[in-house]
Amino acid sequence: MEAQQSTGKYWFLFFFWLAILIVLLFVYREFFWLALPGAVTYFSRAMNLIDFK
Repeated sequence: MEAQQSTGKYWFLFFFWLAILIVLLFVYREFFWLALPGAVTYFSRAMNLIDFK
């Protein structure tokens, strides 16, 4: 059985990227796609869907 790891850091980074995503959506619509990989990646890491060793 694997030890549980803290996901607080990943939740913080997800909300950080989400804020950037929302700002870019309203201010610089053409650059919205640049923040999407960060938000999706850190959301999946915070939910323990992916794990990098």
